[in-house]
Amino acid sequence: MFKEFSVSALMMGLLTAFVGFISSFAVIMQGLKAMGATAPEIASALLALSLAMGLLAIGFSSFFRMPISIAWSTPGAALLSGIGMIEGGFPAAVGAFLVSGLLITLCGLFRPLGRAIRMIPMPLANAMLAGILLSLCLAPVKAVAFNPALGLPIVITWAVVISRWRLWAVPASLGALVLVLVFGVELPADAMAQLKAAVHPDFTLVMPVFSWHGVVSVAVPLFIVTMASQNIPGIAILKVHHYEPPPGVLFVGTGVMSMICSVFGGVPVNMAAITAAMCASEDANPDPERRYWAAIVGGLGYMVLGLLAGGIIAFVSLAPPILLQAVAGLGLIGAFSNAAFAAYRDPDTREAAAITFLVTASGLSFAGISGAFWGLVAGGAMMALRQVLAKRG
Repeated sequence: MFKEFSVSALMMGLLTAFVGFISSFAVIMQGLKAMGATAPEIASALLALSLAMGLLAIGFSSFFRMPISIAWSTPGAALLSGIGMIEGGFPAAVGAFLVSGLLITLCGLFRPLGRAIRMIPMPLANAMLAGILLSLCLAPVKAVAFNPALGLPIVITWAVVISRWRLWAVPASLGALVLVLVFGVELPADAMAQLKAAVHPDFTLVMPVFSWHGVVSVAVPLFIVTMASQNIPGIAILKVHHYEPPPGVLFVGTGVMSMICSVFGGVPVNMAAITAAMCASEDANPDPERRYWAAIVGGLGYMVLGLLAGGIIAFVSLAPPILLQAVAGLGLIGAFSNAAFAAYRDPDTREAAAITFLVTASGLSFAGISGAFWGLVAGGAMMALRQVLAKRG
């Protein structure tokens, strides 16, 4: 195994860990904060998720000799930002995270459930995702309106870098946020003391609270988004690169680990899409049979970054919240545009996708259930009505 290690796999693995963590941890922070999590609980969640992602990537990649990259559910965290705090606070959200992990596990154990998820029309799933992401993708505009001197450097940095070096755009905007914090924001006198105290995060156990409201409003949409936008595309990307991963085993592994992470405040972990494409590319190694080392190195990198989560959170938390939301929104613009394009590409389902998008993006809830769920229901009803009338006509 060690004879198949390469410098190219080492460099791609390190890049994968850095890009995967830095480009999306702000979204995770924002989503958990919207659910009512405290700073120690967010640090605990990031630590648990980073260790889980690392262990799964190392274990799966070593055993199957495939570049199997694992990520946290970034679209799922964006969903949480749109839903906001539910009845029962963060413990109720943790209960929903646990149920979502259970559903992912069942997808791996029972093929009919996995097939049922794949039967959800992709235009509607993508429209729901686009509706979820919209509010967060508007944050950069709001940040500039809040304070141009603070918001514009972040947005301009992202725009310049993404034009030439796409993978570095979000890390660069995060670097701009750091500079804005240092030179543009008056930090507390004890800022350095706070950072030193928070460098090493601790696990914080959150006892889950279960409710139908949490299951329907959070767990089910979170499960659907994770499967439709992460797990299924992650499997597809590996197949595009001529690998044959076992979906059932991977879903069970990520589902069980998601359940474990949930009690420490973590959102689900899942198959990666973007970082999977990086690890499976020729840049990782010209030989496809040796690319799995990139995913192993990436897993180790995630674990190291997780140990620094407390300090990262403490520093970023010194910024006005809208600036953190702006960085998260910039990181999701690509996901939003891809989801919107896929949602409206087929003229036959365009109206149903539009209804799903609008209901989801409204942020309104009915009967205590979030708009993401009702958006999927409304779009599905419109699609079914169109099909019935077409057959009768």
